[in-house]
Amino acid sequence: MSTSAPDFPSSIDAVTPAWLGGVLGVPLAAIRPERIGEGVGLMGEIYRVGLDYADGASGPASVVVKVPAQTEGSRAQGVALGMYEAEVRFYNELGPRTPSGLPRVDHARIVSGTADFVIVMEDLSGLTQVEQTAGMSVDQALAAVRTLAEIHAAWWGKVQTPELEWIPSIVHDRIRMVDGMLPAIWQGFAAGFGSALPEGGVALGDKFASNYFNLMQGFASRPWTLLHQDFRVENLLFGAGPDGDGVVVIDWQGIGRGPGGYDVAYVLGGSLPTAERRTHERALVAAYHEVLTANGVDYPAEAVWDDYRYGMVLGGLAVTLFAAGTLDLTNDRAKALVASMAERHFTAALDHGGVDLIPF
Repeated sequence: MSTSAPDFPSSIDAVTPAWLGGVLGVPLAAIRPERIGEGVGLMGEIYRVGLDYADGASGPASVVVKVPAQTEGSRAQGVALGMYEAEVRFYNELGPRTPSGLPRVDHARIVSGTADFVIVMEDLSGLTQVEQTAGMSVDQALAAVRTLAEIHAAWWGKVQTPELEWIPSIVHDRIRMVDGMLPAIWQGFAAGFGSALPEGGVALGDKFASNYFNLMQGFASRPWTLLHQDFRVENLLFGAGPDGDGVVVIDWQGIGRGPGGYDVAYVLGGSLPTAERRTHERALVAAYHEVLTANGVDYPAEAVWDDYRYGMVLGGLAVTLFAAGTLDLTNDRAKALVASMAERHFTAALDHGGVDLIPF
């Protein structure tokens, strides 16, 4: 594809009533953008856009418009990691083959190889959103793992094909890049957040930061599916569907390919308060396995549990360190998020074996 200037808006200031009306197929008299989710996003900016219709037209009161971050550092990182392109391609190419958990997307475009992209999707603000620092309830966790299992089942054993090589795997060069950065990030993290870690957390971090890619290589021997890789409560919206028990999953920039236990461990380890996770995780992982089985996946329950345990020392720890190294920690909400991630993910990893699961 061409890398010339896009013929679509890649900043909110460039979104006009005429352009957005054309995308939605209705005439608009005016639009009213409002920034949402500020302070915790790394790569993108998200706006709820109120819609004023023209010529007697009608439709939803608002939509959500996602554009790239406007800071050069974040934009460059989004391009280097392939995250902008991955999300657009996911919605256009994989979304129609993913049976549940997705928002309605009206428009998704990108100039390949650049940070110029725009996504227009339904406004889901009427659903329930949960801050990660507060943590989700056990019922919400149950709905989340069931939806996750439906997504994983749809792609189970189907992602190691040439047509999907564009999706980074857990042993992709992107993981090697993060592996090279982690020792230095860990040193800064330990200095700033070491006090938030449970007993044994510093020793775990020392060993983990030096063996991330080795751990991923070991994990890669298990069955693969499509991974969200940021499956946490702030990327989930609860209460969808006619019965109000559905979950919609957003923010597909970080998709990957690898064992499903990565996503399960990440959401339960970081988005459930520790006491609830310890009490209910066996039942929640069993519910995930039940949905896999109901959707035709032949994988033993004990293997799912083992993948979950191993996943506890992978995604949660790496994302916590990476977030601490990239988020604006002068923002109080971002700082509280990282502290919460540190406490929960390190505690969960220690609960499931900690340094004993790192055989290097």
